[in-house]
Amino acid sequence: MAEVSNELIFEVLKQVQHRLDKVDHKVDELKSEMNAVRGYLISMQQDVQNVYAILGRFDGRLEHIERRLDLNDAPTMST
Repeated sequence: MAEVSNELIFEVLKQVQHRLDKVDHKVDELKSEMNAVRGYLISMQQDVQNVYAILGRFDGRLEHIERRLDLNDAPTMST
């Protein structure tokens, strides 16, 4: 078996530290990308909520118009 010296251990540990530094950098990149995606999803959720609010207002206005015009949903019997 090869002799394990302090220099050999030191070299291996330097390589491990270098690889861990690269992993840390990649994790930081992934965190920033996830934060960007999170922000995008939040803005999409707000947009959908705004669309629902607008549709709710239009629904209310349409009901008001239907009442003013005395329109009803009853089907007509035509032969």
